[in-house]
Amino acid sequence: MAKKVIFSFLTALVLLSCASNKKIPYFKGISEKDSLINTAIQYETRICSGDMLTIVVSGLEPLAVAPFNLPIITYNSPGSEQLYTTPTFQPYLVDINGEITFPVLGKIKLAGLKKSEAINLIQNKLVQYLKDPIVTIQFLNYKVTVLGEVGRPGSYTITNERVSILEALGLAGDMTVYGKRDNVLLIRENNGKKEFIRLDINSTTPLSSPYYYLQQNDVIYVEPNSTKLRSAASLNVSLWLTAVSTLASMVTVIVALINIK
Repeated sequence: MAKKVIFSFLTALVLLSCASNKKIPYFKGISEKDSLINTAIQYETRICSGDMLTIVVSGLEPLAVAPFNLPIITYNSPGSEQLYTTPTFQPYLVDINGEITFPVLGKIKLAGLKKSEAINLIQNKLVQYLKDPIVTIQFLNYKVTVLGEVGRPGSYTITNERVSILEALGLAGDMTVYGKRDNVLLIRENNGKKEFIRLDINSTTPLSSPYYYLQQNDVIYVEPNSTKLRSAASLNVSLWLTAVSTLASMVTVIVALINIK
């Protein structure tokens, strides 16, 4: 009878292990014949309120483009004309109305535009002042946040202005074995409204999803799976029992001391 109980227990343990292992690998739906998968659309970051941008205008005539740039200049001493450091350009903050205040041109609405569209817009406004103006734009505060069951949760600054959900998980040290791979939560803000998107990393669906590439300030949350939740519950029960046992021991000692007196 004991042998049957032990055998049944071991069999259940093996089956549970197999079931758990099936949930760990990514993209189980990819077969050998799937040599090509249509990935998400060619993503280009759109400008949002709160973005910090460097916008540099250059052209054939350096003196002519100077009024359209905002350099930060530090001099050696008051009244000196000698620079303390090499000039850098002040960032532009996209305000809550989606606008920046640009030298000479005034208010320009950039929110919602792709970077290439914003460059074209500014260049078109500059042609009445400059010949063949060149505009470059760079994001300064492009970041994504990865939380939950990952190796290194936190916020990560992206320098190349494009990052996929897989790259973001890689930056955070990948999901732990306790991460729920079939229900990864993506939180995104669009026009002041929060979007909540569930992604199944076990399947190939995210590869062709419009959410494959992340936007600035996106948050990824990897939920703990049932194994982690059971482990946490067991730990809480163990701590509770330890506390009760300690309290009971203290009461016993106190009662013993009272009886001695």
